[in-house]
Amino acid sequence: MLQRWITTSYKPSAVPIHSARQLAEPYKGRAASSLGYQGQYAKNEPLEIPTSGGLASTPIPDLEGRPLLQPNNLFHSFSNSPSLEIRRRAAFMKQNAYCPHPSHHQTRLPSAPDDPEARKISGSASLPPAHVKFECPDCGIPVSCSEEHWADDYESHLEICDTLREINEDDHDLRSGRFFPEFEYPGPQIEEALVNMTNWDTYLYSREFRAINEARSMRQATRLLTYPMTIGSVLHELSPYNIRRGGRLTTEGLKSLSALRYTLHPPRSGAGLDIKGLRPNPPPVRIFILGARAESSLPREVWVQLTHIFPRATFHLIFIGPESMANRDSEFPLPERTPGNPFGAIVEDRISHQIKISTFVEYYHTLHSTGLFYPYDPYFDCFMLYHPGLGHPASSHEWEETLPQLLETKVPIICTGYTEWDMQRDRKWVEERVGGEYDLLMEPGENLFRSLRWDLNDLDPSDISCGNWGVWAFRGKRYETTRKDIE
Repeated sequence: MLQRWITTSYKPSAVPIHSARQLAEPYKGRAASSLGYQGQYAKNEPLEIPTSGGLASTPIPDLEGRPLLQPNNLFHSFSNSPSLEIRRRAAFMKQNAYCPHPSHHQTRLPSAPDDPEARKISGSASLPPAHVKFECPDCGIPVSCSEEHWADDYESHLEICDTLREINEDDHDLRSGRFFPEFEYPGPQIEEALVNMTNWDTYLYSREFRAINEARSMRQATRLLTYPMTIGSVLHELSPYNIRRGGRLTTEGLKSLSALRYTLHPPRSGAGLDIKGLRPNPPPVRIFILGARAESSLPREVWVQLTHIFPRATFHLIFIGPESMANRDSEFPLPERTPGNPFGAIVEDRISHQIKISTFVEYYHTLHSTGLFYPYDPYFDCFMLYHPGLGHPASSHEWEETLPQLLETKVPIICTGYTEWDMQRDRKWVEERVGGEYDLLMEPGENLFRSLRWDLNDLDPSDISCGNWGVWAFRGKRYETTRKDIE
């Protein structure tokens, strides 16, 4: 399950963040290569993906004749890949991606200062747009319409060529057929063993993960864990983000996060298993994940890791968004909308005794207007927006109605971005829309628990980014009550 998720979850298109994701929907299937591949093959291996304790492991079907790539044989051009899935991906890129050479006309408006489309000046561009056909021999990815344009623009391509080759090898590694010990997650540990949230290395060590000694395995592991750990690193009492100089947390941020930390790290209550040990339990902490896409299809073992760093708290994760069922075809058709379930929610309440997950294939502003989640409590509620594209021209209109409603709740809103430019554009859009009606809780900056693996935009091979690169937080502005002396 873990390998299948990371194999089929590509980075969404950076041009139209919401709509292009549907165009670039990953191909599924695990067919063996039809090429004359020279190498080892895994036949009838009882390979299983390990999961955390108490959860059944998921076997991978159809291993007959699946190519087994060795660590020194992971580089293949996309078009000649042993993996049918990657060859199909190459065909998709050649049909939809355009050559970035400045002699072509623009195909869209530039979305960032370093966007290759910004180099295509209308006065000097003389050629019509052309799809990429030529694969760079160094990175193996289609990047130009011809070898001549690739050679002429090689200096620009060289800036990302090494990273593209790394992406190429990481993708083939996922389909190599090897065993993935980095996807074997530890279970609960004693509360006295504190978790060090300084960075990835200290977290994995203090949580007693199996040692990860290779950079590639580290990239694969963080590609999944970045989602729960981005939330956990902000909310945890030992968070690396603080109010000291350079800690990025603001005074208002300390107020909001202190309320949540009071709930997430409660004192011992003396509860026991007998009648005398009965104690009232607080409600779960609700984390609303808006605009949910790939994160909603994460293997549930990954989200369970969030509960292990908050051993005395319970969680209710609520995925909301029209694409919140992406890569979850086995769960279709969706539940019928009935008076008891008016929005067709999918509820998963047997994952763990500490976590419950609900999914709504609906826009948040529709649910908010019905009062479905009222009341909101700053001690128990939090919003999480993974790469929302608040300021992106193709998706900002989807947040116009939602943003005022989020600020109305007065609970923390944590946002991430693919790049620094993406993150700063989102903040600028919020500033333009609501002005002084919000409080900044955490300054925008690099996420210490970002994905270490780079992702490729299939609609623009020159656009690379990594999941949750940056993180920042804000909240609806609170107005303190002041007393006026009456003379």
